[in-house]
Order: sequence, then structure tokens, then C-alpha cells
Amino acid sequence: MNELTTDLKSLHEATLGNLKSSKANNTLRAYKSDFKDFSAFCAKHGFNTLPTEPKIVSLYLTHLSKNSKISTLRRRLVSISMVHKLKGHYLDTKHPIIVENLMGIRRIKGSIQKGKKPLLINHLKLIINVINEQKVNEVKKLRDKSIILIGFGGGFRRTEIISIDYEDLEFVSEGLKIYIKKSKTDQFGEGMIKGLPYFSNEIYCPVTNLKKWLEVTQIKSGPIFRRFSKGSSLTDKRLTDQSVVLLIKKYLNLAGIENKNFAGHSLRSGFATVAAESGADERSIMAMTGHKTTQMVRRYIREANIFKNNALNKIKI
Repeated sequence: MNELTTDLKSLHEATLGNLKSSKANNTLRAYKSDFKDFSAFCAKHGFNTLPTEPKIVSLYLTHLSKNSKISTLRRRLVSISMVHKLKGHYLDTKHPIIVENLMGIRRIKGSIQKGKKPLLINHLKLIINVINEQKVNEVKKLRDKSIILIGFGGGFRRTEIISIDYEDLEFVSEGLKIYIKKSKTDQFGEGMIKGLPYFSNEIYCPVTNLKKWLEVTQIKSGPIFRRFSKGSSLTDKRLTDQSVVLLIKKYLNLAGIENKNFAGHSLRSGFATVAAESGADERSIMAMTGHKTTQMVRRYIREANIFKNNALNKIKI
């Protein structure tokens, strides 16, 4: 009996491990953060947190709706549900009291969500120019330019940018091939290859700048984007994804651009928007960004063409 109990315990632990491994670390951190907020709400009102019940979750969503977007409510609901699953509890998130409440909140608040601003070509050039003007370590400037240009040129998520290793790169006559081992929409690690061609203008060329960065630093293995120590010496430690956000905001600010509504995702959405403005079709944009569905890409295309295909242009006054 003891041996059977030990086996079941081992299987239980392995199953929990598999469930956790099915999610990216950032996703698990988001679940914990969201559930912590839900726990604080329950503690304040004397409700059970784990397991909870649909009625309590519905009250929590109503509480959140006063100051939060619909997308935030949906994410919190997913987080609460996933924590219950990971702990072996069932929560009916399709219960009418939750579904109907969300529908009501959506009707009251409206469903249009204003995302982070895309980093467009004019922003990109201003950022690179302002980096070149800084009176700091030239090597650090080269790293920061490479991060931003590669992030934009490949339509990368910030986690993908900092995850690139030297072994993932292949310079060819046409430009650069980057092998992406895993991404948000590729949790099973099937991978994909992005191709970045050379730009005619070397100042803003992601391939040229990255090649210079690797030549100067002599990086031959491991992470290509690394931290500098306080003494401005390059370490072998990989940058965090938050560093990408901080760099974008820092240089936008130095360029005199309000940076509040920009984030790491601005590089990815900026690529998609600029590509759409330039006439790229949704399939070629998706081939670069790795989007699995057309919904988001079509939104970028619509926004890029909001003035180009505007019916008002046909009216002569």
C-alpha cells in the first residue's frame, strides 16, 4: 500500500510538473500575480480563495470592471481558472453568472481596446539617431541599436529578442536568418526561421548593425544581447525582456517623444503596421511575425490603411 501511495504521489508531482511546463515562465508569473490580486479581494470580503465558486469570481470581475479593461478581466479569469487546475480544483468559468456578467460589463464599457502604440519608421529613425548622438560607450550604443533594429525588422516579441543565441544566427549573402526556438504561440518548440534582408541604408540596417555588434564584442556562443556591468564591461548574462521596454522608453524620451503608450510590443506592431502601409499582404506579414490567426494582422492592416482607403478622400470640397 505504501509503495502504491508513493507511486501515486510521484505521478501527481510529475503531472503538476507537466502542467507547469506547458506554460512559459512569463505566463506562470502572470497567473501568480493575477491570482494574488484575486486572493486579496477574497480575504478582504471573507470569501474562500481556493477553491472558489463562480458567484465569487463574478463579484470579483464586477469589482475589477470599475477601473480595468475587458481584456484585463478576461486575463484574470483565465489566471484564476488555471491556478485552480494546477492545484487540482475545478472551476466552471462557463457558468452563466460569469458569462452573463462579462457580457453586461462589455456592453456598458464597450469592447474597443486601445493597445500600445506601434513604433513607426519615423520613430525608429529618431531613436537610432538619438542613440548615435549619446556621449556613452560606443559598444553599448551598438548593442542598443541592434536590439531595436532587430526587434523591429523581425517583428519580434521582446521575449524572442532576448532569447536569441549566437547559434541561432546564419549570415547569408541576402541578409540574416534567425532561428526562433520557441515563442508565445509555439509553446511546443517547433520553431521557425525569420529572414532579415540587408537595407540599402546601413545606418538603419538591422543586419549590418548586428554584424558590427558581434564583431566588436567577439561573441561566438550563447546569448547575443547581454548586460553591461556597472563598470561598462560586457558580461555573459542575458538581458531581461523588461530591458527591451526600458530601452525603447528611454530613447523615445531622449528623442522628445511621449513614451507613455509605447512598450516592448511596439516593435512588433510597428513592423506589422509599416509592412501593411507599404503594401505587404497578410500572409507575408504573418510569415515574419508568426501570428497563427489573421485577426490581429488584419487589425494592423485596417489601421495602416485608415486614411489611404478612406471614403472621405473621394469627396471633393
